[in-house]
Amino acid sequence: MNWFKKIKKVISKSQQKSEPSSLRMRITLGVATVSALGLGSVTIWTSIRMQQILIQTHKENIKYISDRFPEDVGIYNQMIAQPKGIQKAVDNITTNNTLIWVKDTNKQVIAQSDPIKMGIKGTTLLSLTRVPSIPQIQRVEGRYWLLCAAPLQLKGQNIGKYYIAQDITSDQTMFLTLIGNLGLASLLSLGLITFAIAVYVKRSLQPLETICQLTSEISVNELGKTQIELKNPPYEVKKLAATFEEMLVRLSDSWEHQRQLLSNVSHELRTPLTIVSGYLQSTLRRGDNLTQIQREALETAASEADRTIQLMQDLLDLARIDSGRMHFAMEVISLQNIVEEIIGMAREYSKREINFESGDRSISIKADVNRLKQVLLNLIDNAVKYSDEKEPITVKLTRLENKVNILICDRGIGIPLAKQGRIFERFYRVDDDRSRATGGTGLGLSIVKTLVEGMGGTISLRSNPGVGSTFIVTFLAINTQINSSESIIYPIRETGFQNREDSWEFIN
Repeated sequence: MNWFKKIKKVISKSQQKSEPSSLRMRITLGVATVSALGLGSVTIWTSIRMQQILIQTHKENIKYISDRFPEDVGIYNQMIAQPKGIQKAVDNITTNNTLIWVKDTNKQVIAQSDPIKMGIKGTTLLSLTRVPSIPQIQRVEGRYWLLCAAPLQLKGQNIGKYYIAQDITSDQTMFLTLIGNLGLASLLSLGLITFAIAVYVKRSLQPLETICQLTSEISVNELGKTQIELKNPPYEVKKLAATFEEMLVRLSDSWEHQRQLLSNVSHELRTPLTIVSGYLQSTLRRGDNLTQIQREALETAASEADRTIQLMQDLLDLARIDSGRMHFAMEVISLQNIVEEIIGMAREYSKREINFESGDRSISIKADVNRLKQVLLNLIDNAVKYSDEKEPITVKLTRLENKVNILICDRGIGIPLAKQGRIFERFYRVDDDRSRATGGTGLGLSIVKTLVEGMGGTISLRSNPGVGSTFIVTFLAINTQINSSESIIYPIRETGFQNREDSWEFIN
């Protein structure tokens, strides 16, 4: 399932990159936000300033007309009658874009520009009732007008009001189009800036990602040998990498000291414990005159001594595995013969019903015979310990295409789903009290998993509480058929479930 792990790793990296709390996302969003505020401020200021310039020009023009119109009315009023004089002043100032009309005190139109008279444009303007004295833009009939009104006085007499309307539709439309283009250009610029920032930040943070990738792939045996090599990293990142390397060296030294201590202590304690266990067993065999209490005490001491020896052996195996001194003598073997031999031993010494199912006697795999026997013995003993004495144990041998599965099935207490993912961890027990009662150390399944993977296989678990558990050991099948007489099988030097230095032990 390497492809599945790779896909999962890519998805995990993608999620990490898009995580809102990631440094890359924070920097990108921060700089993009500042850029957006800057561009937005410039765009808004430019728009306001352009609007002011545009309106100011037209306002000055209207102010000029507003100041001139009463003077023209006074001049024409000296030459001709008042109504005609006002109309003459209106016609004199009217242009294509500027319209004027005058209303008397009764709000009746007494003079107006010719375009309004002919209904060409601005006819709706006459119906406006609220026109400010200061020029303001209003939209009338889809056009933009700059409007203002002022009282008209002649020789100190109030005649009414005159209204000035300047059509600025073309300028306003051009201004709005310009503002729209400016906003669009700002958005595009912001997008390009954000993309450029994201690329720059990604490249800037690439050394950190390299450090993360290197450190995530460092194994225990490579702690002291790992060197973090980066291409032109920033000073801070370079200092971080150097600090990481120093930390890895310290971890390597600490790990090596711990491993050496574990190996030495286990080795030194195993011999005296074996001697103690031997004396206890010898005393029990020859102690015909022992009282019941004495015998029970000796049996308890012998049992605990054997359990401690088993723990020491497990720790030694782990020390060998961690130090890389665990070697496998790989060879092509007939799996049927190995499984039958282990089942026979287990039946004899566990006094349990163990069934074997296999439809193909020619299945061959490449493995270490002794290590494979250790794996099978451990798994069968695990099934024996955690299932009822009346329930049989079943071992199945199946082949599917190029894979061989060894299934060890029991009808025991099972393992909860939440705990199945940790069952192969070191020192992990599903139930501490129950594991101690059965003599488990919490190391057996971890060693089994290491041995299986060291031989190129895999191990998995299927379990339902109250129904039972099935451990599945999978190896690649060898196409070459080997007769049972040709397979090389190493004998077990000491059989049984008792743990000795040179014996196979049942674990966990």
